[in-house]
Amino acid sequence: MNKYLKKAVIYGSLCFLLGACGGAGEQTSSEPQKKEEAVKSKEATKKEKKEGINTTIKISAAGDFTLGNDESFSYDSTFNDVAARNGLPYFTQNVKSIFEQDDLTTVNLETTLTNATEKASKTFRFKGDPSFVNILKQGSIETVNLANNHTRDYLQQGYDDTRENLKKSGIGYFGYEDTYITTVKGVKVGLLGYPGWDDTKEIRSQIKDGIKSLKEKGAKIIIVHFHWGSERHYVPDTAQQALAKYTIDNGADLILGHHPHVVQGIEEYKDKFIVYSLGNFMFGGNKNPSDKDTFVFQQTFTIKDGKLTTNKDINVIPFRISSTTARNDYRPTPLTGAEKDRVKNKLIDVSNQIKQEKWTVYDEDSK
Repeated sequence: MNKYLKKAVIYGSLCFLLGACGGAGEQTSSEPQKKEEAVKSKEATKKEKKEGINTTIKISAAGDFTLGNDESFSYDSTFNDVAARNGLPYFTQNVKSIFEQDDLTTVNLETTLTNATEKASKTFRFKGDPSFVNILKQGSIETVNLANNHTRDYLQQGYDDTRENLKKSGIGYFGYEDTYITTVKGVKVGLLGYPGWDDTKEIRSQIKDGIKSLKEKGAKIIIVHFHWGSERHYVPDTAQQALAKYTIDNGADLILGHHPHVVQGIEEYKDKFIVYSLGNFMFGGNKNPSDKDTFVFQQTFTIKDGKLTTNKDINVIPFRISSTTARNDYRPTPLTGAEKDRVKNKLIDVSNQIKQEKWTVYDEDSK
């Protein structure tokens, strides 16, 4: 049974999970659904407190999803070309089963989904057909971060179109002025997204206020995405490390990073995990990047007696962004055997360049 059916059994309806934009940049469920959700959430919380029931919530995260390409690329073998020749289900064939078995999947959407034509003045401008939103749905991906340097490649119109296309398809989005909060198994999960190029008072204030707002709305698990760091750098810079720790100090439960287009290390800090860079994942921005290594980061959170515990159950799943090494076919594929071990050891090595890693003792695959 996939996660949508599980949720449907619990709540009797799929609709409330999908979220709708609810004023001042926050997405929540519609009003009638919110009332039903609140009642069921309250009942579930009472039951947990009475019986001491543990609620576990598995969250999966992956890196850059560039669904589309720059229009200046020669058409052959671009993301758009592959989509036209193979159909949209092609892209998620090797990852769908993993994301179907979790409770919530979140990724970085680093493109626009628009028919706009006016472009920003920059080197690369990424755009995908609005129908590409179905790739996310087919891949069992519920939420996307929009706080990155490509979601306004087609200016404000492209950004607004992207948000509207996600909203119509029931995909939650967050980043910049938008926050997202959803209820999973009676537990509220909130997500935020920020650019993290510099460690400034302004960004720290936004982070602190964002986390506080989600907590006031009842979020028990708070996940923060950062688009930060330098491209092709395997070690996070001082701004990344400082912002990550500040964000956890102010109440975040998991930090997820992207932008370098390569993987960076994982750090445990105050019983929380910082994933500095997930790397590329379904990346239409390059037909054949030299480094195709990536991974899916999964964490299973445990709620006991209505409170988040310090359980640190994770699963780091090595991937390649393509099913072949010869080129990028935009079909992320889990690795096996020697290649799986190579990427896992690579993650350990780049983690040790931050500080002596400890996360492997909690990693399901390393036990």
